[in-house]
Amino acid sequence: MAHSVNTLLIANRGEIALRVVRTAKEMGIRTVAVYAEQDRDGRYVDMADEAYLLSGDTYKDTYLNEDLLIDILHRSGADAVHPGYGFLSEVPSFAQKVEAAGAIWVGPHHTALVDLGDKITARRVALRAKVPPVPGLSEPVQDIRTLLDFAHTHGYPIMMKRTDGGGGHGITVVHDDEELRRFYTNHDALQGGDLNEYFIEKFIDKARHVETQSGRDSHGNFTVYSTRDCSLQRRNQKLVEEAPAPFLSQEIVDTLTEYSRRLFTTVDYVGLGTCEFMVTPNGKVYFLEVNPRLQVEHTVSEEVSGLDLVREQLVIASGGTLTRAPEPRGHSFELRITSEDPAKNLTPGAGTLEKIQWPAGPGVRIDTGVEQGDTISPKFDSMMGKVIVTAQDRAAAVARVRRVLDELVIEGVPTPIPLFKEIFSNDDFTAEHSHPFAVSTKWLERTYLNRTPDSARAGQPASLGAAASGTPGAAASQPDKTKSETFVIEMNDRRVKLTVPLDIVENLTGSARARNAKRPTQPLRGAGLHNADSSATKVNDGAKSGVIASPMQAVVTRINVSEGQQVAKGDLLVVLESMKMENYVYAPAAGEVTKIFVGPADGVEAGDTLVTLDVAAGKTSSAAQSDSQVANQAKEGGKND
Repeated sequence: MAHSVNTLLIANRGEIALRVVRTAKEMGIRTVAVYAEQDRDGRYVDMADEAYLLSGDTYKDTYLNEDLLIDILHRSGADAVHPGYGFLSEVPSFAQKVEAAGAIWVGPHHTALVDLGDKITARRVALRAKVPPVPGLSEPVQDIRTLLDFAHTHGYPIMMKRTDGGGGHGITVVHDDEELRRFYTNHDALQGGDLNEYFIEKFIDKARHVETQSGRDSHGNFTVYSTRDCSLQRRNQKLVEEAPAPFLSQEIVDTLTEYSRRLFTTVDYVGLGTCEFMVTPNGKVYFLEVNPRLQVEHTVSEEVSGLDLVREQLVIASGGTLTRAPEPRGHSFELRITSEDPAKNLTPGAGTLEKIQWPAGPGVRIDTGVEQGDTISPKFDSMMGKVIVTAQDRAAAVARVRRVLDELVIEGVPTPIPLFKEIFSNDDFTAEHSHPFAVSTKWLERTYLNRTPDSARAGQPASLGAAASGTPGAAASQPDKTKSETFVIEMNDRRVKLTVPLDIVENLTGSARARNAKRPTQPLRGAGLHNADSSATKVNDGAKSGVIASPMQAVVTRINVSEGQQVAKGDLLVVLESMKMENYVYAPAAGEVTKIFVGPADGVEAGDTLVTLDVAAGKTSSAAQSDSQVANQAKEGGKND
């Protein structure tokens, strides 16, 4: 039965909220926006027909506040809710509350969210649908014997995955029995026995991450709008996506389509969603998960299908019939423009956008929710927008991306733009002369972030450990002597660019810069950056003070140490999760853990103390170790003599 949407509440923020507002306006649907104080001046807020403040500056108080959002639903008279992506988009309790309020939930029924929201139940759905998941156990971890039996049967490496993990968080790669026992002991002893929240899968190396943008309406019609390849990832989170997925035979495409149809039919899925798979070089297809919502990368599917997928969502949610996707036209890339520093292993940053120069021209689309002068606050996610580039085929699209990156200028915050330039000039990625499966899900970390193999053995991007530990290969953490500043000058009426090493610029212009120094950056959308600044001070000073602070607002997912434990410089202390992105906090110096201030599932603000270390104990331990090594060397020397 069709129920037209008249007023749409958008339970999200930023770029995706603006994206939904635009389509709703085209369809003649009134829109209601919600905003935290930091987003008061957001463009999506201005463009909506109505907007309501979410008081507070944490996720829990604002965009995750189910009861407050339902109250706004009633106050605004909205008859439908679009959850966007992230936040409450996959939360069954919120979908159920919307349905109970008599409004349309723009997404699958809450029962489908239950079936697909937990990775173990999703594996069970796949088995019922006769879709092969990655080899693993579809039951939570119970004892170490079960884990060892699986590992010895299927071989290492294996993955320990949280059942509630999303966007790649809660994944630990284990390489041998010793690591597996350590993982089991740490979680059982340190985290209140939460092993029931984990399950085990075989780690599939050198495979591509391929997904289908799928849709099914209430009449049983099903379609795949396009395939996508999302193999370019860091910390199991996507950075670049493309459609259609390249280098696949028609047989594999047909298999992906059929598997997706079975998954949607099995749970009576109504709406848009994404089925994610691993495709191996020998053509095997393994199910990973279903994302029961719109995804960040939906844009590339829109570009190659010519369809507005938000419109499709609203039509399906209203009881209408979906549009069957035509054959893909051309090729499209999406580049996520985040406030992340590639020189620091893509660690999120914050600041004021001093300059934005978006690219333009044929085949260029910009989806963004920020403007020049806005502040990127550590309170929320670091994604500022997306650049989508489309051309007639993949080679032309790669060439167009290179041109676009030369035009794209963002100043005031770090961005992955320099890394994108390297990626799109790398023959492994462009596949102009290399094997099409040269790029797999770990390629980015191995090629650009991975420096110390021993660190990777803990299941984390190796360069993160290297950067923290100062080990050889930790170049990203060292001052870059090759950094320079470029000036445009004129010589004999000819315009030229002059590039000067940064240390020379600083020496020559230090006093002038001091006289004309900019005022400290202040957040334009509310308080928050002072927390980031203070946290940065604490983190940078951690090697001296022993106070280890959170660099951002996040949720604690793992504590890897216990009080009284001796740690070395570079040891992983705490794992944080923000917007489904894992961030690792390492020991800046050797020492003894004196106190742990947080636990799993705790929310923390930027600057909050996580752990304190007695760094003096670390120095004493290091000195003793050094003395012991000298003594041992002396003994060995005596033997050799």
